[in-house]
Amino acid sequence: MTSIAVSAPQERTMHVVQGEYRVIRDPRIVLSTILGSCVATCIWDDVAGVGGMNHFLLPGDEGAGPDQVKYGVNAMELLINGLLKEGAARSRLQGKLFGGAHVVQSLGDIGAKNAAFALRFLALERIPCVGQSLGGDRARRVRFWPTTGRASQLLLESTQASELLAERQLQPAPVDPSAGKVELF
Repeated sequence: MTSIAVSAPQERTMHVVQGEYRVIRDPRIVLSTILGSCVATCIWDDVAGVGGMNHFLLPGDEGAGPDQVKYGVNAMELLINGLLKEGAARSRLQGKLFGGAHVVQSLGDIGAKNAAFALRFLALERIPCVGQSLGGDRARRVRFWPTTGRASQLLLESTQASELLAERQLQPAPVDPSAGKVELF
């Protein structure tokens, strides 16, 4: 009997930066972001095979104008509506939350406000939060497989504000899946 090697489809990383959201139904795509005080919400419907991530900077609905997606309420609505448009059923949505750290002492604890907002929003929308890594004083890199809900994070050593802001310039790049990764869920 001869064995035939079947190669797995190549994963491709898509970065979600501050003020963005993405909805994906391709099982080869992994969403990734770096968070300090910001929060990323990962929501998916595993039956429909669709999921997405947002990355918001500030809680609530304080914003109006072209930068609305940086506010939690807008980012959450855009993500949920995007999932529903792609065939997700509201009753099957599940969520995971990441971020909300207190990394820059001079900014106050906006991270705690972001985390509280995200938890409250999911509860009000009756979307179960089945996993979370919120708070602390360290930034984190999050990877999310949107079609299955799998997520992992890596706590980052440096909490310098300038390094966190560098995520805006991130370009998709190959990621070594074994480099210091901790599987959470």
